[in-house]
Formats: sequence, structure tokens, C-alpha cells
Amino acid sequence: MAEIVVIGAGMGSLAAAARLAVAGHRVAVYERGGTYGGALRRFEKDGFVFDTGPGLLPLPAVWRDLFVKTGKAALEDRVELRQADPDVRHVFEDGSELTLPAASRAGVIRALDEALGAGSGERWTALVSRARAAWDATRRPLLEEPRTVDGPHQPLPDPYPARRRGLLRRRTPTLAEIARDELRDPRLERMLCSAVRLHGLDPRTAPAAASVLVYLEQTFGSWYPVGGMRALADSVHERCLERRVEFHYGAEAARVVVEDGRAVGVEFTDGTTVNADAVVDGTGRLAPQDNGSAPDADHSPAGATARHTLLLALRGPRPADTVHRTVVHGDEPVCVLRPDDPSLVPSPDEHEAVVVSTVVPAGAVPGEEGVRRLLSAAERAVPDLEDRLLWHVSRTPADNEAETGARGGAVPPPALAGRPLPTANLGRTQGCYAVGGWAHPGGGLPHAGMSGAMAAGLLVEGAEWRGSR
Repeated sequence: MAEIVVIGAGMGSLAAAARLAVAGHRVAVYERGGTYGGALRRFEKDGFVFDTGPGLLPLPAVWRDLFVKTGKAALEDRVELRQADPDVRHVFEDGSELTLPAASRAGVIRALDEALGAGSGERWTALVSRARAAWDATRRPLLEEPRTVDGPHQPLPDPYPARRRGLLRRRTPTLAEIARDELRDPRLERMLCSAVRLHGLDPRTAPAAASVLVYLEQTFGSWYPVGGMRALADSVHERCLERRVEFHYGAEAARVVVEDGRAVGVEFTDGTTVNADAVVDGTGRLAPQDNGSAPDADHSPAGATARHTLLLALRGPRPADTVHRTVVHGDEPVCVLRPDDPSLVPSPDEHEAVVVSTVVPAGAVPGEEGVRRLLSAAERAVPDLEDRLLWHVSRTPADNEAETGARGGAVPPPALAGRPLPTANLGRTQGCYAVGGWAHPGGGLPHAGMSGAMAAGLLVEGAEWRGSR
């Protein structure tokens, strides 16, 4: 039985801790802040409750698997999950609207043809179906199998089927290029490009494999944990406590202690140290390089993105026909979440809680202009918003940085084939492993903290406590 130190209490760390504890190790988690869950946090005021990080959960089967492998109680015994249906409503610049049903190919085709013209549905579903090649080719190597660092760290090739031009097959295109070539409608292009843009990727440079994000959403749906995404963090934390994982808060790790090429403990900013047989870094910034030195302080990649979020407290009940998620198209897409959850408001007959967000550069300071832009987008999604608005709170990248320690409030984008993988923590120090969005190529599916359960299995099933991660 090994003594394992886990740095950070984000979802990746929590899931790894639970898996390691059930495998028989003694596990202690050290977190710089005062709570667990990483980006899965909430803001409360005047009886209103808001998710301040991810708002919907893709692929809940990943978290079901974590619960199956760490105890008797299933995920649904701890958290009530509801599928968002309809899946999404789109509001375009020209005033036209479109609502797509959840997990229904025929329903999607019908909705697209009715809203955007005959043939729109077939073009859209043909592209999404082609994206299945990316899912089939990369699901295991990106999300389920361990990756060690034995040589040059190369991304997986983009498996999206490149179209032929004449006798030659051209290079695999970017997402923006396949949107233009295969969809042939500005509104369909907006839909595809906004789907990856809201995940922090630039469609002009993202590989065509990024279309897999739309494939996953339309195939498996989007899910909402009743009580908000924080309820998922609560349930995983509870599972860790059941497995006798220790938690220490207010403990900021400074570096991994290395002796003779092997991790033997962790030193904290107050000068104290703890010994360990192995160290799991959930922060993406502390695992040593090959020479034993610490990596650069800035662990977020160039061009990293963050979120600007507006929390809206509204008077009046949530209308019965309200769609959970609306994407408002413009210069930058804006996501409006209106969950049907009475636990989020003082009185469901008198109030509604709405979360509005968009992607901004890491470290950006949106200011009043950014607030006005989000309010303007929200007005296009929420009727009578101006009359219903009680108050609003602006959450900037600085808030995320203060809470999670991510430099510039950066949020890790989804891991994709054809895209450079995270470069943090690529040293070969024995006994040092990494989980979480900044550390592992399975660094997460969109806005869901998915890296946790995915990466946790790698430590138990795919790696021994010797050699490199």
C-alpha cells in the first residue's frame, strides 16, 4: 500500500483520489483554497444560486463508471440527472430562430429543414455523421488509455475523412473550412463554429475533428444535475470521504520534491513538506521536468481562453416552454442557460436564475462594455429581460483565477486529435503522475469537468507506481 499525495481538489484530483483509495492506497489531497471541485463552484445571493463554471454535463456514463468502480452506490443514487430536451435553441443575427431536439436524428433533420430550408438537415447530419470517424478513432487513445512520455510528444493525426479534390486527397481541413464547404449556409456554419468556439477553440485553427463535439452532443445528449453542477462535485467528494481520502485545505503546493529522479514528496509555500511514495499533480503546473526542476509558472498554453459570465436574478417564474440552453449568435457566440430547477431560486413561482457566458482571452478584463454585450445578447434570448431583471453579477477571468489558481482564469479546452496536446508535466520523473484538464490529453470534454473521471482510470488501470506517468 502506497502513500499517495494528490495536489489540488479539482474534479480530476477527486476522481483519481477515489480510484486510488479503492485500490488500497492511503491518499491525501492538498488544496490551496478552501473547498473542493475546481471550476464546479456556485455563487449564492438573496436565495438565488448559480453555477459559476460548467453548466451542463456531457457523457454522464463516464461518471457512472467512476461510481461503479469506487463503491456500491450508483451515481444516480447521489445525483438526479435530467437530459436537456430540447437540446439547444439558436438565435441568429437576422432574427431567425431554431430549436433542436435531443438525441433524435430525424427530429434534427426536420427542425433544420423547417427553419432553414429543405436540404439543410441532410447537410448538417451528413457532416455530424462524418465526425463519428473522429470519435471511433480517438475515444480510446485520447480518453481511456494512459500516455507516457518516452519520446517526442506528438498529437494524434486528425481522423476526420479529408475530401478528395480530383485524384489527390488534400490536407485535413480546419473546422471552419468544413463548415463552409459542406454546410453551404451561413447559419449552419455559425452553428458548427459556435459549438467549438464556446468550448474555447478557434474554428479557424481547430482541426476538423472538433466536429466530434457536436456529434457527442447530438448522439448522447446534454445532462443537468439537479442542484447544479456543484451537486456532481459534492457527490464525488462524498465518495472520496467514504473511501477514507484525507483532505487538507489552505495548503498551496510549491513544488514536487525529487530525489534520485523520483518523486518523494511535496513542499508547500509555507515551507512544510510531506513525504509520499507517489505524487499526483492535479494542477498542471508542478510536475518536474526531466532535470528535476519545476516547470515554468505559466502552465496555460499560448492563446488560452477564459469565460466572462453574467449571473441574472429575475422576477417572475420561468415559463414552462423555456429551453434550457440558448446560443445567441453574433460577433462572438453567447450561451444562455435557464435551468428548470426550483432549488436555485427563492421561490419558483416568483423568480428565475439565468447564467449568460461567452469566451474571452485568458486574463481579459471585460469591464462595463463586456457586461452590456452579454446583457444585450441575453435580451435576445429572454423576453422582457429589462422589466424582469432584479440584479446581475459579473464574473470575470480574474474571479476564476482567484478561485482555481488557473493563470488568467484560463479554462482548458477539449482534447482533440489533430490538435497539439497539453505540454505541461511532460517530464519523466518516476512516481509523478498528472490528471486534470491541463495535464492529460484526455483533458476534458466541453464545460463538464470531464477530465476527472477519464484521467482517474489511467492511474489505476494503466500505470504502475514506477516509471513515468
